[in-house]
Amino acid sequence: MVEIPAEPYPYPLAPGATALVVIDMQRDFVEPGGFGAALGNDVSRLLAIVPVVARLIALFREHRWPIVHTREAHRPDLSDCPPAKRARGNAPTRIGDEGPMGRLLVRGEPGNQILPDLAPEPGEIVIDKPGKGMFWATGLHETLQARGITHLVFAGVTTEVCVQTSMREANDRGYECLVIEDATESYFPQFKAATLAMIRAQGGIVGWTTPLAALEGALR
Repeated sequence: MVEIPAEPYPYPLAPGATALVVIDMQRDFVEPGGFGAALGNDVSRLLAIVPVVARLIALFREHRWPIVHTREAHRPDLSDCPPAKRARGNAPTRIGDEGPMGRLLVRGEPGNQILPDLAPEPGEIVIDKPGKGMFWATGLHETLQARGITHLVFAGVTTEVCVQTSMREANDRGYECLVIEDATESYFPQFKAATLAMIRAQGGIVGWTTPLAALEGALR
C-alpha cells in the first residue's frame, strides 16, 4: 500500500488494484454550446481543470494502471432517457435536441465526445452511462471486479452530481474512493466545496479528498 496524504486521514492506495475514473469530461458539459451551457451555466470553470485532469491521466498511464472514462450519453431514440429527466430544468434546449455540436447528450454526436486533450487511448475503458452514476446499466462493476480493482481515484464533472453520485455508488459496492480536489469542478463553487466536505465527513463516510500534488508526490 502507498499512503497518500489526504483528508480526513491518509488514503491507502493499492498499486495494481487501483483505477482512475474520469467522469464526463465531454464537450457537452465543458465547451460553449453544449448541454451545460444550454442550462445557463458558465462552462469556463470546467474548462479550467482540463490541464490538471490531463496530468492525472498521464500519471496513471505512467504507472500503467487502468483508466475508466465515462460519458453521460443516451441512445439516439432516447429509449434510455426517462421523460422526467428530459423535462427537468425547463431549458429551451433539452436532451436529444439539436445544438451547435449536434444532439445534446446523444451517443455518437460531436458534443458527446470526450475532450481531445483527455481522449482515451486504446485499451482504456470507455462507458456510456444513461444516468448520473457510473454503475447504472453499464456493467462497469463486473468489469472492475474482473480486473481485481478495489480502489478508485476520481476526477471530472460535475463534483456534486455525476462525480458524487458515482462515488457513492462505488462506496456502496465496497470500493475505497479518493477524489482529486483540483481535478473536479462544478458550475457553482459553493456546491463543489460542500460536496468535498460531505465526502470526507465523519471519518470519510464516502471517501477521501486530496489535491493532485499530494498524489504525485506520494507516487514519485
